[in-house]
Amino acid sequence: MRSAPGGRVLNLDTLARLRRELHSPRTVRRLPVPEGMTAPLGCDAVAVPARFGPLVLPRLPRVGCVYADRAHWWWLVPSDSDYALEWPAPAQYAAGAIVPDAPAVPDLIHRPAGTFPYTPPIPLYLALCRVTGTTPSWSRPVVA
Repeated sequence: MRSAPGGRVLNLDTLARLRRELHSPRTVRRLPVPEGMTAPLGCDAVAVPARFGPLVLPRLPRVGCVYADRAHWWWLVPSDSDYALEWPAPAQYAAGAIVPDAPAVPDLIHRPAGTFPYTPPIPLYLALCRVTGTTPSWSRPVVA
């Protein structure tokens, strides 16, 4: 690791996040963390087509903030919840909880009790695998 100008330490995670931000859309619409909640782990989001939202929701043991519009539902997850996970299609992972190409920020349709906005990523991943008929990546055969 090396100090950047100004004393910041740049590591692989920081460089990966900076690269993602270079490719983000020009009009940035970010899912907000509701007032009174804190996101100490940062925020990313997982989006699914709206038809899957009602199928995923009851399969989760804990539901964090969920946003929706007519096209998609988004779940807030801790930053870097895509590390070593292939989210099943048609799910989309949104680093920084940025909603690409949305005319407006989607509406908050679920707010959890407490102060943390997160849906745990592994149960969300498994629920999405279930409703999309996808085998979790760690259960697939290894091909040489």
